[in-house]
Amino acid sequence: MIAVETTVLVLLAAGKSERFGSGNKLEQSVLGRALGLHVALTLEDMPFLARIAIVADGAVDYAAHGFRVLHNAASDRDMASSVRIGVECARARGAAAVLIALADMPRITAAHIYRLFDAAADLDDAAVVASSDGVAPCPPVLLGRERFADVLAIRGDRGARDLIGAGRHVIVDAAELIDVDTREDLERVRAAVHPPELSAWPTGVR
Repeated sequence: MIAVETTVLVLLAAGKSERFGSGNKLEQSVLGRALGLHVALTLEDMPFLARIAIVADGAVDYAAHGFRVLHNAASDRDMASSVRIGVECARARGAAAVLIALADMPRITAAHIYRLFDAAADLDDAAVVASSDGVAPCPPVLLGRERFADVLAIRGDRGARDLIGAGRHVIVDAAELIDVDTREDLERVRAAVHPPELSAWPTGVR
């Protein structure tokens, strides 16, 4: 059984945002706060052993929310390199597991993260429990410490896909797993979370 209290949260926030265009996508406003802070704040009441944010640049202040901030400024950085940085740090902390989450997935809920831990209740330290929309597995993903060596050996996205593909999957509504890669994605998220303008309500409903 893997407990939240012995797990390190690793938040990946070092993406290049190449498909987004100009500007840092994690600094874009959603419901009055930076896109990149939503997951951090959603999970702030979960009693993780530690919280680590892997960043490259930008103005999102993860340290103010209890995260140890580590930089991945390599020009050829990819998700796997950020994961390796986070897992190496978690291993040094003596973590029993890591929860890998993406900062550009603002609709993740704490309830779903607890379901990942519930799904690992009968698994050992080699647990791999990933999220899924029922079609393909994806982060957030929970990895037991016996998987740390596998993660540290991964280069590129293919190895990570194979690892989580072979694990246990917890299905959730695809709307919760949306990640913001483009400006169109951002607008879809904003449309989903912002209430309609009062003028759009029928007469008498106001």
